[in-house]
Amino acid sequence: MSTYTVSGRFQSRDGFQPFTKDVEAENEDLARERIYTTVGSQHNRKRAQIEIEEVSAA
Repeated sequence: MSTYTVSGRFQSRDGFQPFTKDVEAENEDLARERIYTTVGSQHNRKRAQIEIEEVSAA
């Protein structure tokens, strides 16, 4: 498994909140899925409210 750095933003009450997270995944697609699940559950946001701008190998 590789470590990926994912950056983007999610919709909040005050507009959009930026984020950068490191996740372990087998490829970039699974890293995106992991971000959707973790950010969505932590901040109670749907996938449509999360915008991933960049996925890069760390």
